[in-house]
Amino acid sequence: MSAVAVKGWCPGALRPMHSGDGLVVRIRPRGGRLDAAQAAGIARLSARYGNGLIDLTSRANLQIRGVSDEGHPPLIDGLAELGLLDARADIEAQRNILVTPFWTAADETRSLATELEQVLASVSLDLPTKFGFAIDDGNARVLAGASADIRIERDRNGGLLVRADGAQRGLSVTRSEAVQVALALAEWFVASGGTKGEKRRMAAHLAGGASVPETLRGDAEPVARSVDPAPGLFPAGAMVGVAFGQMPHQTLNDLAGCAQALRMTPWRMMLVEGMREMPGGADLVTDAGDPRLRVVACSGAPRCGDAHADTRMLASALARHIPPDVRLHVSGCAKGCAHSGSADVTLVATDNGFDLIPRGTTRDAPVIRGLSSSYLVANPSVLTGGR
Repeated sequence: MSAVAVKGWCPGALRPMHSGDGLVVRIRPRGGRLDAAQAAGIARLSARYGNGLIDLTSRANLQIRGVSDEGHPPLIDGLAELGLLDARADIEAQRNILVTPFWTAADETRSLATELEQVLASVSLDLPTKFGFAIDDGNARVLAGASADIRIERDRNGGLLVRADGAQRGLSVTRSEAVQVALALAEWFVASGGTKGEKRRMAAHLAGGASVPETLRGDAEPVARSVDPAPGLFPAGAMVGVAFGQMPHQTLNDLAGCAQALRMTPWRMMLVEGMREMPGGADLVTDAGDPRLRVVACSGAPRCGDAHADTRMLASALARHIPPDVRLHVSGCAKGCAHSGSADVTLVATDNGFDLIPRGTTRDAPVIRGLSSSYLVANPSVLTGGR
């Protein structure tokens, strides 16, 4: 494994990140939702000021890629006209909120998200930019596997609870208390030294010995965890995936043309509101059995300047060989930007080829080093030990 400098922040719109194909401009939809006009506007701006490629991230955000330094100011003006900008970069960086896509107009999800956004915009917590919140208040926890540090969930009796990620139980709260308790938990994280050190995440903070104060701890057990959703039809609309999390601007524009709105998810899928049949498109994943759903790949070379190989090309070639019960992660370097957790099989690109790591992360020791892309494509059974 190669030593790498892991960036401690995520890009935004006001604070973009340089990459191999230009600036990466991240858009955080409010409440996890884009109305049709906003989605069409993002597609238009991507075509005009970017290279026409749009990412869906594991934090339920979109990224416009390939923006030049000169193109960034007019792009920002366009996003402002669409109502997609925060007042300042620090507010934008703090507004990391995942929202269950399966809310209804009658439940509390949207009001919780709006209130949390407003509160975060009014305070300065100095949270790490990877620190985030999840509003997962359905009858099952669909966001349990997604990255978040403070979670608003349902308890076993149907009430609300606020839970620190890494803790098994949370504090029972009323609707009027939920956001303020979440804020208090974030304030405790900062005050207790959670922002110091390398990882700067809630679960790591607790694992390192920190203890949530009794006033915020609670003993409420959250509802059962749900399996990650797959493409298909749901009461709110059609859930569609995007192959390896990247689509051309025209695909987003087409979806905007047939949807009331798009709800973002951390699974590199979108819920197309109001659709009663699955949309078509070569870049969309609409079959729950599509092997590409079991493969995670970062942008890779040449799109990312830190990547040592074209991850998307290799992932596409290997996808059909992956058994149904195996998840593959192909990373262009050891940072693991596309997937920070463990996978059944992880491939990490280096200067000398790909390192193979079974049942681990990009930071774990490989069992085989220096595999070429051509060898992996010709011998895919090496990934699973001959299965």
